[in-house]
Formats: sequence, C-alpha cells, structure tokens
Amino acid sequence: MTQSLDHRSYDDLFIAGRWQRPASDRRLAVISPHTEEPIGEVPEAVPEDVDKAVAAARQAFDHGPWPRLSPAERMAKVEQLAAVYARHVEEMADLITDEMGSPRRFSRQGQANGAAAMMHLGLAVGREFPWLERRQGVLGEVQLRRAPVGVVGAIVPWNVPQFVIMPKLIPALIAGCTIVVKPAPETPLDALWLAEMLEEIELPEGVVSILPGGRDVGEHLVRHPGVDKIAFTGSSAAAGGSRRSAVSNSNG
Repeated sequence: MTQSLDHRSYDDLFIAGRWQRPASDRRLAVISPHTEEPIGEVPEAVPEDVDKAVAAARQAFDHGPWPRLSPAERMAKVEQLAAVYARHVEEMADLITDEMGSPRRFSRQGQANGAAAMMHLGLAVGREFPWLERRQGVLGEVQLRRAPVGVVGAIVPWNVPQFVIMPKLIPALIAGCTIVVKPAPETPLDALWLAEMLEEIELPEGVVSILPGGRDVGEHLVRHPGVDKIAFTGSSAAAGGSRRSAVSNSNG
C-alpha cells in the first residue's frame, strides 16, 4: 500500500484484509466542500474488485476460522479495534470535516466520538446477547444456538460515514460474519483509514474488505449471489435499486 502520512492518498484497495492492486486505473478525487479543491485521491473499485472481495469473504466464512471462534474471541478483536480507534478520534474528526464539511465540533461529538461509542455499544450488546439458550419444547428441552448469517454487504452514505459504518461492521464481526463495505465515493478517506486500523488487529484473511465506489459497485454488491445479507443506509438508488429479501434500509 502507498499512502500519505495524513491518510489522504491511497494507491491500493483493502481486499480480504490486505492492500491489493485495484482491477482498473479509475480514481476518485475527494473534494473539500469548504474550498471546492481536491484534498485526496483513492482507487475507485469496479465490479471485478467486488467479485474478488466477495469470493474471499465467502471462503473465509465457509472455511475460515472467524465464524468458528467463540463470540468472546471475536469481541476481543473488536475491543482491540476500539482501542486503536480511540487513539485517533481527533484526527478522524478532522478528516471527516475536510471530506464532507460538517462543523468540527459535530465531527468530534457526532461523527468520530459517536462512531467510537457505537463500537462500545455493539460490544455491550454482544456481551449480554443470548448466543446459546435452552428452552422447553414439546418433546423436552431444546437448545437454541444463534449462528452468523454469512457474507454481509454494507453500503454507507457520505453524511455521517463513520457513525453509520459502525452499526453495520461491528455487529457483523461480533456475530461471526464476513463483510464487504462500500463507502460513498464522496467520503472514501475515513473508510480506508479505518481499514488501516483493521489491518493492525490482524483479522483472518477475507473477513473485511473496503471498496470505495459508485452506484455500479453498490448494485453489483447488492445483486451478488455470494452475498447473504445487505445493510445500507440511504435511498434505494444508493444500493443500486435492486430489491432483495435480505436488504435492510435506514433512511436518515
């Protein structure tokens, strides 16, 4: 991976938990709403990158260790991520302000600190969640075990990017899912910096991919037969306009 010291320029995509060359030479310029000048540049994912990320996520879910760890083991990794994130909240807030224009006070409290709070909320819920229950059935006692759904596609909007990515990413990881995240083309920098943090905690290969891109990438992810569940925030157009029974939509 090649990047600048202030997380504003990337040459590679975060696919399957490592930095890999994109399938095309398309680039996304990030434009400051304050100055209307470019502040950074990242690769733009294309459907071929989605195919690669989903294949890795499918392999990791079907055959890898992540879904087979205990919830406590998975939460220990998320706790590591929360600790890494906490060290960079101020810088993340500044980056989000530069990307999408929110006032710095809101970027600190409602964006970066809000995202950190969502991580801890996910952990708190995970600790109390009834992963294994015993119930009385008609023929005697039965055991109910909650299992991860599979490969998740997450589509994130530009307006509160980190605050919205966390309620998708963190529960999926705690549950044992693998996930492909598509940040909005207007705000890819914060998502790729999050990828750097994920790299630090050394998740198994294939568990997380982050692919900045436009509608074609969102539509390909939503329609992909290797994806079991889609979570997106925004209009139907943001998710490519496709309808699937596994789609959840939150319009903020």
